[in-house]
Amino acid sequence: MELQFIELGKLSVSKANMRYAKRAPDVSDILPTVRKRGVIVPVLVRPNGSPETFEIVAGARRFTAASIIADERRAEGQDVEPMPCAILAASDDADAIEASLIENVARLDPDEVTQWETFTRLVREGRDVGDISATFGLPELMVRRVLALGNLMPRIRDLYRREKIDAATVRHLTMASKSQQRAWLALRDDPQAYVPTGHQLKAWLFGGQSIPVKHALFDTEGVPGIVADLFGEDRYFSETAAFWTAQNAAIEARRDDYLDAGWSDVVIVPVGEQFSSWEYEKAPKRKGGRVYIDVRGNGEVTFHEGYVTRKEARRLQNGEPLGTGQMSPRPEVTSTMQTYIDLHRHAAVRAALTRHPKVALRLMVAHVIVGSHLWRVAPEPQTTRNDDVRESLETCQGEADFDEKRRAVLSLLDFSAEEPTVTGGNGDGFGLVSVFLHLLGLPDRAVMDVIACLIGETLAVGSAAVEAVGQEIGVDMARYWEADEAFLSLIRDREVLTAIVAEVAGETVARANAGEKAKTLKTIVANHLAGADGRAKVEHWVPKWMVFPPAAYTTRGGVGTVEKAASVAAARVRDDPNPTDPGKVLALPAPAPEPQGEPEREAA
Repeated sequence: MELQFIELGKLSVSKANMRYAKRAPDVSDILPTVRKRGVIVPVLVRPNGSPETFEIVAGARRFTAASIIADERRAEGQDVEPMPCAILAASDDADAIEASLIENVARLDPDEVTQWETFTRLVREGRDVGDISATFGLPELMVRRVLALGNLMPRIRDLYRREKIDAATVRHLTMASKSQQRAWLALRDDPQAYVPTGHQLKAWLFGGQSIPVKHALFDTEGVPGIVADLFGEDRYFSETAAFWTAQNAAIEARRDDYLDAGWSDVVIVPVGEQFSSWEYEKAPKRKGGRVYIDVRGNGEVTFHEGYVTRKEARRLQNGEPLGTGQMSPRPEVTSTMQTYIDLHRHAAVRAALTRHPKVALRLMVAHVIVGSHLWRVAPEPQTTRNDDVRESLETCQGEADFDEKRRAVLSLLDFSAEEPTVTGGNGDGFGLVSVFLHLLGLPDRAVMDVIACLIGETLAVGSAAVEAVGQEIGVDMARYWEADEAFLSLIRDREVLTAIVAEVAGETVARANAGEKAKTLKTIVANHLAGADGRAKVEHWVPKWMVFPPAAYTTRGGVGTVEKAASVAAARVRDDPNPTDPGKVLALPAPAPEPQGEPEREAA
């Protein structure tokens, strides 16, 4: 490397420079120093087609600052100093890009989007993931994650660059198709809509969504199970199993058509995987280009015609053939014969499976964990817009106990302890089989522990099922909950507050303070529950709304838990209209004993 002082007029910023852009970079932070002392650290340059001109590979901001100062000095009739430059030997664009990024990374870590822009240019110049990883000392997985940003729409990348969306959300969006990304952006633009982020976004992408009719590759005329959106123009399949049977057959037929047309190979990218364009380059049919059929969980199918891997593209550039040049032999069986085989094997397996309930149980558990195009199991999100309620839930004993059991189940399944849920998989077929085989090696007791965790994660908040289970197993709410500030702050009704005062402080105290403000009544309750201000401490108190079965404090109704309890009671009567087992009869809780002591009255 040679050091020279070169006139500014002979320098220009290379397109290989990491900070190359049509607009000049911001140099306000370094301009005072350059104005006072000049450029101290040489910029990296290389010849630009002639021995007298050079392009800047690294140092665009120093060059911009020096140019601004040069214009100032020319206006004042002063001489302009040349720029100190370290001249690189003639090399390809990839070397120049690496030099630019290495210098910038050493000075200031660029954001991931800037890294993606630079890594992508390196890939186009022939560098593979291993080369980039070795050059910058980054794990290959991190390089692949950065390159995956290329699957994002420009607006999403810009939102990420400006820190408007978090990294977890971006990671999942890289797995979304362009139509899914547009749908997500539409939700984000709607102030009234719920926008899934993080792990909720993963569930939104790979499970629970309807399949639009427009994604069908087959004729949908007369097909049953299609519903219309009354507020839009789209139609959807309500019977996903029938859709996938017909869709897979259509995909196989299209594959046969491509092979008949002379394509060397047709690769079907299954649901749960994706076609990452940065890993491939275009190649015509005559040079061995393949067709990649990208299948999405929402039924969308994209046909990528004429692609080879980047390694194969290098061989083509060097004049090396990819194979014999002969068309790949036709498969041994037709797609229709494969369907025939699959259907009869399916019929035999499910008939035999009825004689092996332990195997069937483990397969069902694997489906709950991983999912498939026939299973739509999602964890309960436990959402609330109230920050105090959210904090109360996160710190309660019930959540702490369940999280401990969940971590044990994650360890049992060899999952990462950092996974937020056990359920909520993306329907990946390989992952489903892997979990199933793992479960086959677990004893029944361990499998039952997994099931308990799974149903806990997928039990709907506020459902009658919560009430039925709570009554059946006799849940003691005092073990998992105690009154906190959030609970007391949410009580608005004075009649209810007076009744609660009677429960914790006694009827005498309640009558004495019946005319006081709600704030005073809450203070009485809080002091008795905490044993503060000289009050007798009340242990293990739970409001009527929350016990199993629940009750109301007034006759006005409108208590969701009480309504759910009524539906459970009705279901019990339908199940056994003449119950003889006392355990089947709902028993009301006994009234709490009235605390003894002198009446008290607290001022407002």
